[in-house]
Amino acid sequence: QVQLVESGGGLVQAGGSLRLSCVASGSISSINRMAWYRRAPGKQRELVAAITSGGSTNYADSVKGRFTISRENVNNLVYLQMNSLKPEDTAVYYCYALSYGAAYYWGRGTQVTVSS
Repeated sequence: QVQLVESGGGLVQAGGSLRLSCVASGSISSINRMAWYRRAPGKQRELVAAITSGGSTNYADSVKGRFTISRENVNNLVYLQMNSLKPEDTAVYYCYALSYGAAYYWGRGTQVTVSS
């Protein structure tokens, strides 16, 4: 089992920045891929950014050049640095972990609100 706890959400003006953090605990040696997803009001959950244990990353087109995902394997942390935030980035952001055994885990989410 893996437990994920997010932090760092909040209210920010358009153009501002936030950094989300996710700390993993439990069977952390089983984790391969970690990611951030988001769900905006009235929309389906979507992938924002992902990173493998080896450091390979991928991003949604809507956040490329503005968001950066990073990972500290030693401290079991994954970050999402969000710059140049837009009102359309408003959503609940969820941390996600995929194990080598294909089990997946979700955090409870953290709210990000971007005002215009």
